[in-house]
Amino acid sequence: MRKQRVLVLSAPGKVILHGEHAVVHGKLALAASLDLRTFLRLTLDEEEEEDGKEGQDHNVQLLLPNLGLRFCWETTHLHPLLLSKFRSQAPSTDQLEAIKAFLLLHPGDQDQGDRDRGDRGSPCVAATAFLFLYLSIAAQADPQRPRLLEVVLWSELPAGSGLGSSAAFCACISAALLSTFGLIPFPSSLDNGDRWTEGELETVNSWAFRGEEVIHGNPSGVDNAVSTWGGALRYQSGKISPLKKFPSLRILLTNTKVPRSTKVLVAGVKNKLLKFPSILDPVLVSINAISEECEKTLALMDEAKTPSKEHFDILEDLIDMNQGHLNALGVGHSTLDAVCRVTAGLGLHSKLTGAGGGGCALTLLPPDVDPERVSSATAGLSGLGFECFETTLGGPGLTSHPISSLKPNVLQAFNEA
Repeated sequence: MRKQRVLVLSAPGKVILHGEHAVVHGKLALAASLDLRTFLRLTLDEEEEEDGKEGQDHNVQLLLPNLGLRFCWETTHLHPLLLSKFRSQAPSTDQLEAIKAFLLLHPGDQDQGDRDRGDRGSPCVAATAFLFLYLSIAAQADPQRPRLLEVVLWSELPAGSGLGSSAAFCACISAALLSTFGLIPFPSSLDNGDRWTEGELETVNSWAFRGEEVIHGNPSGVDNAVSTWGGALRYQSGKISPLKKFPSLRILLTNTKVPRSTKVLVAGVKNKLLKFPSILDPVLVSINAISEECEKTLALMDEAKTPSKEHFDILEDLIDMNQGHLNALGVGHSTLDAVCRVTAGLGLHSKLTGAGGGGCALTLLPPDVDPERVSSATAGLSGLGFECFETTLGGPGLTSHPISSLKPNVLQAFNEA
């Protein structure tokens, strides 16, 4: 007999409040979760050993409707790879090369049909990260029996915009697979209202970090930590710790849709620092002081329960000063200047978030802001070809959901995948 279990999870993206680029040079950075999330639905086939020895549905499926991609791999093809390569937990060159070779031989892309696959470039990085996590976690649990499952991921986060979409992807995949293979409790086995323990979330986070290593090579660990735990955190010199006091903040998030290379921008800042150390070293010190002042102000706001106008005035000043510093470091962009100009004309304060050079900007929305001002800002920015999201900061991290609680757009995406 065959039965199915369904698991629905979500994990948030992130923004950097302050400390971009300075964090590379040992200064403090603050990051917070976004109320824009990646959602996962996992359907697990549980069958008795005598049932279904043959059949086309002995497979692992990965559906990515945001990207228009569908993958399907037979477990009989995955099993030899699982047994031969995946004994260590950290991604190795041998493992990644084995996955890439497997994907070239078994691309699994159903949307390609029988079209020529001769020169399709590098394998999909999302598929590579998924298979690394699937094979590695399976090897820790039961390498003799790959599980039959379908995974659908749909995201509210624009990919490649510096908002932690890959970390949310990896956190969801890691939690789903760890639950599937029995390394952490399956959410339906938790008591009502209970979440995974801190130790179980640490396990999820460590695997999400490995997935991020597959995608990015040398991630900081900030993005996957925010996706796993939510809230806000501080990061300095490799040490990540949560901000225990963080008020809910509303922002307008603007995606300029301008692509940029974080690696190139970081290298550009380094070159400027080498060229003008006496000028730019103090800028990094000032950015660190901004992060510290922001952390202190956020704690006071959380303690006050009802933050005052003076608190928001401080946050707005810090945003303006940091944006000026980031421009001095050379990571601004004309589109980011346009965001600041449009919002400043309406009495709002904006800064880039992330690597800069395009990407995204955040605009602080005080609690008493006139909704018409927000609408005018959104209209003005949309008129420039930008994409705007009104959202909040500091929400929950990795969460399991009853499927009945999902928003209609998420359900529609799952049903149409």
